[in-house]
Amino acid sequence: MAAAGAQRVTLAENFLIRSGVAVYWGMAILVLILLILPTFVIIPMSFTSTSFLIFPPQGFSWRWYAEYFGRRDWTGPTLLSFQVAACVAVLSTVIATPAAIGLVRGRFWEKRLLHVIIVLPLVVPVIISGIAVYFSLSPLKLVGTPIGLILAHTVLALPRQVIVISAVVRGFDRSLELAALSLGASRLKTFWFVTLPLLSHGIVAGAVVAFVTSFDEVIITIFISGTSAVTLPRRMWDSV
Repeated sequence: MAAAGAQRVTLAENFLIRSGVAVYWGMAILVLILLILPTFVIIPMSFTSTSFLIFPPQGFSWRWYAEYFGRRDWTGPTLLSFQVAACVAVLSTVIATPAAIGLVRGRFWEKRLLHVIIVLPLVVPVIISGIAVYFSLSPLKLVGTPIGLILAHTVLALPRQVIVISAVVRGFDRSLELAALSLGASRLKTFWFVTLPLLSHGIVAGAVVAFVTSFDEVIITIFISGTSAVTLPRRMWDSV
């Protein structure tokens, strides 16, 4: 009797676990569909032959792609956006990786204050950040330059990347580093050959987040792009 009761409890637990996993994956798939569906709607609309967006699209034409790739005032900002976003991804990665490790492993009293300062751009309204960045870069004559865009976008991307990498650092098994040190590896070699490879997926994910943050940014770009460093979001804004 006891064995039968225990078996029924085990079956019930397995059923609940499988049901929970099914609900989890169902919700995840639903969220992904809701996020991706607008993209699948826009793609066929881009081939329409009409002069305005309509769904379902009427006719088929390459006119909008031909016009886009044939106009320098669109391809130039697109190329600049890719260049700025790539530089932001690299620069923020170089800064965010040691910052995240220090914030997670450090034992100094200023750690909480430093963490608040790093994530502050996520709390402050973007328009306030845009005004502050403008008055910071203007005396340096960096307004309207790609370097100014890179610095401003890095300020926005850095806290997001620190959060992503910090989550990976918290789950890192430090015994692997201690094993490398005990076998004679220096701290620099341990960091380069052990720590970084194990954190690489978090670093890459943070770099992607930084790239997307920079490529999509429009409000701060409006403040500091001027007329000579126009990105694709700024060009789209001006067109609208």
